Amino acid sequence: MEPRDLDKVARGELKTLSKENADWVAKHLVMAGRLIDEDPEEAHKHALSAGRRAGRIGVVRETIAITAYTVGDYAMALRELRTYRRISGRDDHLPLMVDSERGLERPERALELGRSVDVATLDVPVRVQLAIAMSGARLDLGQPDAALRELEIPQLDRKKAFSYSPALFDAYATVLDDLGRESEGDEWRALSERASAALDALAGGDDLETVEIVEEELEVDLDDEWIDVEGVTAEVAADDEDPGDADGPAGDEQATDGVVDSPSDDEDAADEHAEEDHGDDEHGDDEQPHDEQADDRG
Repeated sequence: MEPRDLDKVARGELKTLSKENADWVAKHLVMAGRLIDEDPEEAHKHALSAGRRAGRIGVVRETIAITAYTVGDYAMALRELRTYRRISGRDDHLPLMVDSERGLERPERALELGRSVDVATLDVPVRVQLAIAMSGARLDLGQPDAALRELEIPQLDRKKAFSYSPALFDAYATVLDDLGRESEGDEWRALSERASAALDALAGGDDLETVEIVEEELEVDLDDEWIDVEGVTAEVAADDEDPGDADGPAGDEQATDGVVDSPSDDEDAADEHAEEDHGDDEHGDDEQPHDEQADDRG
């Protein structure tokens, strides 16, 4: 494992650190990325270790937030995502913030947060993720009809599939089931499976031309009764290309060690505390890590 294994954009964010420190942080970020699926607890330890020396770096706070969410620490995830948002000025993790509010059993706040941003300013995949999160919050409140409306966005197009479509189709099927419309739910679930298979084949099938995706989304045609992978006509659609003109059922749409003490779920003061950048003043580049075991793993 080498520091250069880290994504180029992320490495660029570490240039404000000394080379030795940047390399140390980069290795922990690489390990967090490699372990997040198979061992999320260990991935989270690596993210926290990176945060001890680079608490003011956006990608570090982002990584801590994502790993915290993965291990179910929604209070930490929410606070770190707010800090990442302030550092980066980006709303690309708004859906994860909404889901973190849901994890804290605050669906009303989740909905309020989701409505705080104009969805037109978000990239299309983020809009879809947000719609799914908002729909989940509606289900949490026992509002299945409203949950369905949250998902009836232009991207819910049964004729075409983008990389975000399987998750959207599955979410739609789940709400239909909740409404007692199981046969319709089964149809959308089948569409999700077909879309996943076609997208996987298009991205890595031996019989298809290799497509390099740089902030782009694969699109496949689902018009046929079933998909013949070798016969799929595919095109690449940019993230900011809104497929809303298609005939779809459009509706009326990573804190550091000491810094990340989870706020109380029951107190409103916790949210106010979360709005403070609680860790930046405690984590200068020269601060030594406390988790020596995780550090050795880096």
